[in-house]
Parts: sequence; structure tokens; C-alpha cells
Amino acid sequence: MQQLQLYFNAISPLKESTWQALKNIFREQYLKKGAYFIEEGIIAKEFGFLKEGVIRAFYRTDEGVEYNKHFFTKNNMVGGYSSLVTKLPNTICQQALTDCHILIGDYQKIIDLLDEHQDLERLLRKIAEHYFVAKEKREVEIVLLEANKRYAIFQKEYPQLENLIPQYHIASYLGITPTQLSRIRKQNRQT
Repeated sequence: MQQLQLYFNAISPLKESTWQALKNIFREQYLKKGAYFIEEGIIAKEFGFLKEGVIRAFYRTDEGVEYNKHFFTKNNMVGGYSSLVTKLPNTICQQALTDCHILIGDYQKIIDLLDEHQDLERLLRKIAEHYFVAKEKREVEIVLLEANKRYAIFQKEYPQLENLIPQYHIASYLGITPTQLSRIRKQNRQT
């Protein structure tokens, strides 16, 4: 739990009384590689703090084609945020790409604490703002930057992933084919 407390306090410090109320909402869960944290069509009720591992968030078309939207690495929040807020079925799958250790929290129990703990409300707002800014940055990159520039950003933001996950997941995240990714990697080795 200390890892979660440090994560929260780095974003927005919590009073000890808030932490004591909050920590009891979380439980540990382990996901095996390939297991889903949340699937499409499910109404989300829980979210998680990823202590260890890698999870991908992706869309799946009606034809079964998958498009990676985001990678979550340790010390990040995971879950179907839109579904949690709207109480509508989730549209983005989240799947473990490695074995994962997650602290799971019940979203409604967190919401129930907000009236009593203003510092918790501030924390949740700052987390939402962070993910909103990251989402907007990613959308701009995918539209405005060439594939090699997107790959360079990927390498900087996720330096540990290159050797942990299959290349086709990276290509999907970059919006290119695995062949295009191979060409970019080859060009980078030659320069």
C-alpha cells in the first residue's frame, strides 16, 4: 500500500485521515499475462493501481482488428474511466501484456468519501487532468507527427517496453504496420 500512498501524495498530498479511509477500499489482485482487467461491454465498477507489469488499452473493430490506444506501466492507474463515470458499457479493453500486480479499488466507495475528504476530491481531479492532457498530447502526435517521430516519443516515454512486448503491439500503438516499424528501426540503427 505504501507504493500507492506515495503515488497519491506525489500528485496531491492526502491527510492521514483521508489515507486511512482510502486504503481500506483497495485489495490486491494478480493478473496473468493475457488476462483482461476490463473487457468491452462491461460496466466498470472498479479501477486499479498497477504496482507491477504492463497493460495495454485497445479498441477492437467489428472485424476483430485491434488498435492499441495506450500502455500502462507500473505506478499508473488503470480502468475503464469513461464507463466508471457514465455507468455505460466499457468500449476499451485493457489486457495484461505481462504478469501484473494490481491494487483494485471500488469506484463507488471512493466517490462516497468525497464529501468528507476534500483533499481526495482534489487528488482525483488532478489525476483526471493528467490523463486528459496525456490523451490530448497523444491525439496531436498521431495526427501531426511522422511515424519515426512517434516512435522516438514512444522510446522516450516507454524505454522498458521495447524488449518486453511484441513489436506488433508497438506498431499498432504508433498507427503503422509491423513492416513500417521494422523499417524505422533499421533506419535508426544505420544512423
